Amino acid sequence: MRPLVFALLLAVPALARDIPVADATALADAAKNLAAGDILILADGTWADAKLKLSAEGTAEKPVTIKAQTPGKVIFTGASRLSVGGSHIIVDGLWFQNPTSEQVIELRKDSKQLATDSRITNCAVTNDARPVSTGSSQYVSIYGARNRVDHCYIAGKTTEGTTMVVWLSNEAKDQGKHQIDHNHFGPREKLGKNGGETIRLGDSKTSMQTAACIVEHNLFEKCDGEAECISNKSCGNLYRHNTFKGVSGTLTLRHGNGCNVENNTFIGDGAKGAGGVRIIGEDHTVTGNRFENLTGDDERSALCIMLGIPDSVPNGYFQVKRAKIGGNTFINCKHNILIGMQGDKKATLPPIETLIMGNTIQTSKAEAFEIKCPVDGVIMKENETAKELPKATWSLVPEPTGPSWKK
Repeated sequence: MRPLVFALLLAVPALARDIPVADATALADAAKNLAAGDILILADGTWADAKLKLSAEGTAEKPVTIKAQTPGKVIFTGASRLSVGGSHIIVDGLWFQNPTSEQVIELRKDSKQLATDSRITNCAVTNDARPVSTGSSQYVSIYGARNRVDHCYIAGKTTEGTTMVVWLSNEAKDQGKHQIDHNHFGPREKLGKNGGETIRLGDSKTSMQTAACIVEHNLFEKCDGEAECISNKSCGNLYRHNTFKGVSGTLTLRHGNGCNVENNTFIGDGAKGAGGVRIIGEDHTVTGNRFENLTGDDERSALCIMLGIPDSVPNGYFQVKRAKIGGNTFINCKHNILIGMQGDKKATLPPIETLIMGNTIQTSKAEAFEIKCPVDGVIMKENETAKELPKATWSLVPEPTGPSWKK
């Protein structure tokens, strides 16, 4: 009888635990014995200079969760940072205010323990307190594979370094495929040099890696850090249903190939240098987007196709090949479609095998096309132009974004 009872007890799954956590020391102790389904509940209050680091293994059905006792009332300040590795981990409802850490939230415990199938949700990172002279920093660093960052509010970065980065490796076999959705990226002031992007997927060294990330249903508002609000530096990414409002910059396909930019809305909202999409590289598709009242020129035109450099180095300008640009609407933009912008004096290669078709360009002042290079390799057909604005334009109604507790 006793062996039978013992066997039955072994067959009963361990119950998930709610584990109250009062401080960083308590979290470190609790992290030593975490099991799938456990919930670490962080106490309300201010956590100053709290450096939280853990690795855990949840499952899709029973993730390990790190959550605020009350969303938005667990506030991390100063040099606080959170580093999580493992699989199926959820971080929910935390607020990092005035951070001074080089890394604030990173989806890895260390270089050998990356996060997979994990999620940062309902969180916020706001208002840099890091001295400008201390070098580059990031608010959110995404490593591993199949992670999600959603319904977060991220704003107020003033120092060098991209706000949110997807990091890739040339050696990793399982990476990328992340989802960044329903976030509110709030104001970021002009940095005055490179390194002020709001989102970057990959970098020049890994730009030929397939990231296959989805960036969708986000609101970018006054993200003015530099010319590239979003800097694409990897392959196979999808950008859709995002709203850019008063952003002095562009969504730039800087490096990498085969990306789709579809059904996004770019509204100038009076911002100086407000642009749309900049294209570099091969096999990109830009369809169904709306560009309205954009003031930018040259690289910050509503849509800009760059010249390529012969035998370009990885961080140069690759020739535009096989781009498909169709079904976009341009309303009252100062510069609509520019073909042949030279970003480097070595850049001489015009776009080839490129199709610009079925776009609607409504403008009373600017030319529909600005052509600065030979366009033998570009087919332009069935594009409609009108000198008068439509009687009514769409109104900006972004989907709900950011954490629910900030509404």
